[in-house]
Amino acid sequence: MAASSEHEMIDVSGHEVRVSNPGKLYFPKVKVTKLDLVNYYVECEQAVVGGLAERPTVMKRWVDGVEGKPFFQKRVPDSAPGWLETATVTFPSGRHARELVPNDAAHLVWGVNLGVIDWNPWPVRRGDLDHPDELRVDLDPCPGVPFDEVRQVALSVREVLDEHALLGFPKTSGSRGIHVYVRLVPEHGFEEVRRAALALAREVERRMPGRATSRWWKEEREGVFIDYNQNARDRTVASAYSVRAVPDARVSCPLEWDEVAVVEPEQLTLRTVPARLAERGDPSAPTDEHPGRLDGLLELAARDEREGLGDAPWPPHFRKQKGEPKRVQPSRAKAAPAKTGKAKAAQAKPVKRRSAGAKPGNARTGTKGDEEQ
Repeated sequence: MAASSEHEMIDVSGHEVRVSNPGKLYFPKVKVTKLDLVNYYVECEQAVVGGLAERPTVMKRWVDGVEGKPFFQKRVPDSAPGWLETATVTFPSGRHARELVPNDAAHLVWGVNLGVIDWNPWPVRRGDLDHPDELRVDLDPCPGVPFDEVRQVALSVREVLDEHALLGFPKTSGSRGIHVYVRLVPEHGFEEVRRAALALAREVERRMPGRATSRWWKEEREGVFIDYNQNARDRTVASAYSVRAVPDARVSCPLEWDEVAVVEPEQLTLRTVPARLAERGDPSAPTDEHPGRLDGLLELAARDEREGLGDAPWPPHFRKQKGEPKRVQPSRAKAAPAKTGKAKAAQAKPVKRRSAGAKPGNARTGTKGDEEQ
């Protein structure tokens, strides 16, 4: 490394990558700098790239560190180095973007220099962008729900997966939740993978009433929300060994199943995970060796549908789907009186147009749109 008060040149993976302002504090509470983050990703390259290889990846940029405001950048700029690997993805709207494919440590360093802290890949590989090879179970506790409840729901997820001939690999989310990833044979589109994830969520909900929920609207949730919509096209989840943008620099860390019942996420940070990885290895390393099929979960989905459980709400930036229930907050739907055609016309309000810099989303569901920069 060539020392400089303004930048460092990092020689990695056959490329020299410039890191500006290396001493900038990204995590002031624990005094972690941009260069500390670079060094973490270089040290843990093999494990980090294991969750990113050949996957188009969204860049969430924290240019002022975790105490600033991030923005999403999905398009690799034309000014980027020629050696960067990319893939052109299609959003639900039909628009396209050339996204980063972080296949080695040089890509990680380049992204961190732009303010990337965690990595958010698609569940597809560059060679087949329409058939996910990963089902993602995102367990998100409602406010006030203790982490032990997340642990118990994760163990129920494992039970349902086992019963349907699928092998799950758990990891901490790096925040308040747990993720369980399932490697798939890439034979179904996003719609069917999401349908399988919804069936899984509903089955766990049946087994843990009041403790687990598949309810999309926040006002209806209780316990731990199983976010089936993370499997819709263009939805992404922080990858294994991503440092998360929380004050103590926690890591989304893969676990053995026997660790789930006792894990304390605050102990898995940028400073502790490299040693853990060196001593214990990577629990998610065998993931690619166990691709499964969704037949069992899709049969469960078909049973639910026969019994009257149709589709569930999609993220707000998706077009209305066939069989989807009304896309309106339940309390508002109950409160709104029926209106005649004339009354509706009289009360119609002009449509507010988004400004050029605004991003679509829905505060009630905590979602974001697909057309970020």
